[in-house]
Parts: sequence; C-alpha cells; structure tokens
Amino acid sequence: MQNTALVTGASSGIGAEIARYHARQGGDLVIVARREGPLNDLKAELEAAHGITAQVIAMDLGTPDQAKALAERIASQGIGIDILVNNAGFGGHGAFLERDLDKDLAMIDLNISALVTLSHLIGNQMRARGGGKMLQVSSTAGFLPGPYQAVYYATKAFVTSFSQAVDQELRPHGITSTALCPGLVHTEFVASANLEGTGLANQKGASPASVAKCGYDAMQSGKLIAINDRRMSIMVNWIAPFLPRRSVLKSVAGLQTK
Repeated sequence: MQNTALVTGASSGIGAEIARYHARQGGDLVIVARREGPLNDLKAELEAAHGITAQVIAMDLGTPDQAKALAERIASQGIGIDILVNNAGFGGHGAFLERDLDKDLAMIDLNISALVTLSHLIGNQMRARGGGKMLQVSSTAGFLPGPYQAVYYATKAFVTSFSQAVDQELRPHGITSTALCPGLVHTEFVASANLEGTGLANQKGASPASVAKCGYDAMQSGKLIAINDRRMSIMVNWIAPFLPRRSVLKSVAGLQTK
C-alpha cells in the first residue's frame, strides 16, 4: 500500500469524506469504524472510482485496548501509515448531573484515550519510518466551555491542545499534527448527540466534504489549526476570549437549550 492513510470513524460524515478526498489523490486507505457494512460500501466505491486499495477494519475504538489492538494489527501486517486521521468520536446533549455517567466516560475513552493511543503508537511507527502526518479532528467547541455538552466540549479542548503540543515535539522527526476545528457540520452528529431543537443545530452548517477538504489541505501544508469558517475563527480567537466569561457561558448555554 502506498501513501496510506488510516482514517477512524470512516463510515460516514467527515471521516468518509476525508477517505474520499485522499483516494482522489491516489492514496491507499485503512478505514476503521464500528459499522462494517458502510465501510465495505465505501471500499467498493473508492477502489472502483480511483483504483486504490482500501482495507476495512470493523472495530469499536471506544472499548478498552481496541486502539492498541488496531495499531498492533497494522504493524503486524507490515502496513506503513503515512497519514493518521483521528476522526472517531461522539457527543451528547444534557445537563452533566442528569446524563448517564458511563456514556460520558465512554466519550472520554473514544474522544481522548483512543486518539492518544493511536497518536502514540502510529506516531512511533512514523518516526521509525522517517516521517508522517496526523490530522486530529477536533471542533471549535474546544475553544469554549460548553454547558449542556460539558464533557464533549472538554474533550475537544484536550484534542486541540494535545495536537499542537505533539506537533512541536514531532516536527524535528518529520511528523506534523494538525487540529481540524470545524463549527457545525451537517452529519449524523446532531442526531446522535440529541441536539435537535437547539439553537446550535439550527445554525447554517458546513458540508462534510468541504470540512474534509479544509482539514486535509491544512494537514498537507503542516498547519497547526484549521477552522473551516472564517467568521467562527474570528469569534473563537478574537471575540470570545475578550468577553466576560459568564457572558460566554450564558451564550453557549442558550445555544444548546431546547
């Protein structure tokens, strides 16, 4: 396999579109998600359209040790990963004390623990091979505290911070890490996170394909952070940091109230 990208959460949304974009560049793929059927459909589509090779691995990375098992499986097959796309993740709406604790802990396992595990293990493989690129799919949520999605917003703050730190460490080894931080994207996320009926979900969002292109191109350029929406970039970088913190909290809470 040549110019191979490992894409997690590739069965739909941003992950599937990143896989499509990479295949159009002539790159091979290892695509991972829980749902094998959509992965097989994507494999057939991309191999027929672009003449590339796509390997399907159906796996739930949110369960203990599965991210480690994935990296070990790839290494045992002699597959060199040139691009790691950590896209798998989920959110969940609701007041923190009223949410199921196990679901929030599972969110931390997938959004943070699996991402860190793959970055470490695949990163070491990249360093041994002389270089590589990582795309950590985060969110503009990571720039703000998020009442009624407290754990999700906090996980994305971790991802954005982590990505920048490891980029600084890994650049001398020919490895870059880019945090993709989109705003609202029209994917299954809104429904799966139970966000229907909120002001956030009613906003004009971006297409998964446009977000995938934004992140992939930024990764190839070695950028630290990619935000697909210029207005959102101005808001989270130049407006929200200078507003009273309580006002920011109330504003975010209002957007996520049904």
